Amino acid sequence: MVCWAKRISSSQAVSARCSMSEYVDSAHENNVCSEESRRAQTRAFGKLILFGEHFVVYRVPALVVAVSAYTDCECRFTDVPGLQVVDDRPAVPGYKAEKKAEGDEAISIVLKHYGLDPAQRGVHLTFGGELCAVSGIGASAAQVVSLARAIGQALPKVQTEDEVNAAGYEGEKGYHGTPSGIDNTAATFGGVLRFQRTEDAPIFVKKSIKVPIRIVYASTGITASTSKVVGDVKAKKDADPEWFEQLLAKYVELQQRGEAALDAGDLPSLGACLDENHELCQQLTVSCKELDALVLAARAAGAIGAKMSGTGRGGLMLALTPTEEAQRAVADALKALAPQVWATTLA
Repeated sequence: MVCWAKRISSSQAVSARCSMSEYVDSAHENNVCSEESRRAQTRAFGKLILFGEHFVVYRVPALVVAVSAYTDCECRFTDVPGLQVVDDRPAVPGYKAEKKAEGDEAISIVLKHYGLDPAQRGVHLTFGGELCAVSGIGASAAQVVSLARAIGQALPKVQTEDEVNAAGYEGEKGYHGTPSGIDNTAATFGGVLRFQRTEDAPIFVKKSIKVPIRIVYASTGITASTSKVVGDVKAKKDADPEWFEQLLAKYVELQQRGEAALDAGDLPSLGACLDENHELCQQLTVSCKELDALVLAARAAGAIGAKMSGTGRGGLMLALTPTEEAQRAVADALKALAPQVWATTLA
């Protein structure tokens, strides 16, 4: 399966869906459009990490791009105590079952963040949208950020984007233990971001793009536990601090070159840096044979750079393609190996 994505604003999407037949009752039309408009306001985006997975945990910069696919949420309060969750998000096989316990904890944390107790006041949640839940795309962050927006609507409570992002970060703790903050920030703000953790609030800077960036990304079909993989990396770091510091220094220099290439619109140099980042991920032992096979296939089909993206040991990889023709060729090549393939263009 290959999915081609393009950017469309929330207002455009709602307007298109709300151009109903003249034979539809106007009250029904208004209700449907109002509901779709409310859901559109809860959207939270998926993401791909260009540079910095796992290294970003240790307070060095990472570059992340939000994809156009999103998760949305409806929150309703009911007279019957208890929590009901309907998860209508598309997902790779096994993802929801694998992540259910973590997801339940994440939802509970966000509800507590807003002072909500389903035992006292019933809560009904429905998650949807077009973002396919798969390891590496930031599906958990998109879920909790959309939940934060939906709760704000339901209370109602006026929230800044920073407050939504903070609630999303809290929710991510249910999935990741100690999240980096990069996923919820991308889910909240969208675009291309440089992100860095600090002792205080994280620093993020929106980046502009000089030339279109055409990306193909593909799933291994393997769902990995972010908290486990992050824990394994920390264990290796603690066991051999000198080895990790050397890798970290290489990454910092690489990230600086990669960001400079992005700023200059130098796609060949950007692609070369992506390749180098994948090698560092291999040395961290967070890649796997399935990811490596997809990376090699993408390069052979015309990608000018390819790497794993996200947690690793399954999940996603991404490939940078210089033209539309190359993008289609790479997508076709990956389709032969991967259960899901997507294409998106950042402009």
